[in-house]
Amino acid sequence: MAPANSSDPQPAGMARSIASRLAPLWRQLRRTPALVTAMAVLGLGLMGSSALLVKGLRTAKDTITVTGASTERIRSDFADWSLLLSQGGESQQQSYGALQPLVQQTQAFLLAHGLKPSEIKLGSLNSDKEEIRDPRTGALRQTRWTSRQTIVISSGDVDKINRLVGEIPALIGQGVPLTINEPSYTYTKLAEKRVDMLAKATKDARNRAQAIAGQANSSIGPITNADTGTFQITALNSTDASNSGSYDIRTIDKDITAVMVVTFRVN
Repeated sequence: MAPANSSDPQPAGMARSIASRLAPLWRQLRRTPALVTAMAVLGLGLMGSSALLVKGLRTAKDTITVTGASTERIRSDFADWSLLLSQGGESQQQSYGALQPLVQQTQAFLLAHGLKPSEIKLGSLNSDKEEIRDPRTGALRQTRWTSRQTIVISSGDVDKINRLVGEIPALIGQGVPLTINEPSYTYTKLAEKRVDMLAKATKDARNRAQAIAGQANSSIGPITNADTGTFQITALNSTDASNSGSYDIRTIDKDITAVMVVTFRVN
């Protein structure tokens, strides 16, 4: 076979084919420096943005969270009290009839001991029937009725109610079948007092935050967050505490405590 020469059309065609295949690769290589440069610039920009973002986050965390509290002594200004009278009989009519003189006797006692007619109200009247049966045969032996009358007392004179609580048992000594419930002593201006107490608790939190920040030669800025903590009304000098708060209604004089959890910016 004779050796191929440069004038042979077949090698020339192969060369053109290889060149056409390599052309896109050369064009890609020629663009590579520009892409690298663009990526480098973009990378520097992202690094700068990241630096600003990190700095901003660090500043946002320069805060202090402090718990403030305010405690005051208050006196109840209203009392709710109830008494229960009950009387039995062989019929509903008989038990009701026997109950009425006892209700009148109790009302007269309360009026004689300083209560006003407007402070005394009759609650609901209930009657219950009890059937007494022979335990062996189940036969009905007797039907017994019991009528009950509630007397509701509401007064702004808490001292008068407190005194009457000690005097009312005298009616039992006179033969009145009486159930004496414990009075509830409340404070009617609690909504206004709550706002004032929370403001004082917030002020206390700021004072505490300033004392802490002062040790680091820093100052306290504006409030960034504030949460109402427990709001408790307890008996005097009580150590009782509840996460959900408490409200003592058994005593006339009480301690009221408000708690605020406040976050401040630190400058």
